[in-house]
Amino acid sequence: MRYNDFGIDFKYLLVNAKDKLFGLTVNTVGFQPIAPHMLYPSTEHPKNYYFKPGKGRVLSEYQFVYISKGKGYFSSETTKRRSITKGEVILLFPGQWHTYCPLKETGWNEYYIGFEGAIIDKIVSHGFISPENQVLEVGVNEDLVSLFSTAIKIAKEDKGAAQQYLAGIVFNILGTILSMAQNKNFESKESTQKIERAKIIMIENINKNLDIKGIATNLGISYSLFRKVFKEYTGYAPSQYFQELKLRTAKELLAETNHSIKEIAFELNFSSYEYFLSFFKKRVGSTPMEYRNLGRVK
Repeated sequence: MRYNDFGIDFKYLLVNAKDKLFGLTVNTVGFQPIAPHMLYPSTEHPKNYYFKPGKGRVLSEYQFVYISKGKGYFSSETTKRRSITKGEVILLFPGQWHTYCPLKETGWNEYYIGFEGAIIDKIVSHGFISPENQVLEVGVNEDLVSLFSTAIKIAKEDKGAAQQYLAGIVFNILGTILSMAQNKNFESKESTQKIERAKIIMIENINKNLDIKGIATNLGISYSLFRKVFKEYTGYAPSQYFQELKLRTAKELLAETNHSIKEIAFELNFSSYEYFLSFFKKRVGSTPMEYRNLGRVK
């Protein structure tokens, strides 16, 4: 046996009516090492999961497939055939034709977990994961392998509330791969350091009325590219991010100091006291005074 080539290990789970009320249930979880020139997939899997790579299949659930070793290929209705290598996650969607397979020369090690439910449907509807972006590069990661391994262990023990425990692991895996994929993407970009520098400039000049376009110019990047990359990296346009920083600081001053609301408005260089009141109420849902009093209730 070669390093990190363990035996096939999987579990298919039963889901009762109460489990379904939780909003996410796990149907299967497992690990499958495929040695070079080994038959794929294993014939040990049930008929509804078994498929021939040349024909592909359609699942009625979502799956995350993490490749921790080796190489292969993947294609689907929305993804042209492409190579897969260790450190990548394949996202599978219900009702979508797809196929994947390790290369005969290399084989691969795959971890997978299949699940369904209203919660994941909503996450997909909001675009956090999409059939248009089915392969995420996350790198070879011990924490991710540990999450899959824990899921296999919990599924095999099949104790009370196992489905809820497994649902939590699915969310953990999802959050991990989204974070790692985004950071992996930005790590390779020179513009990332410029965005970090821009964030620092904003923090250090929170009491001023910054020229956002001027920041881009000083960093040697066009404003259109700066705005695009900044929003991809932070989730906010640059001006929105600066306003959120001001809002966060205003909350801190309201909760931790005795500065008057008018003093805070002018300290943070809002265009007017009235604008600050309107902006705060719109963003927080309460007036600055209500927020201050709520924070001081024992």
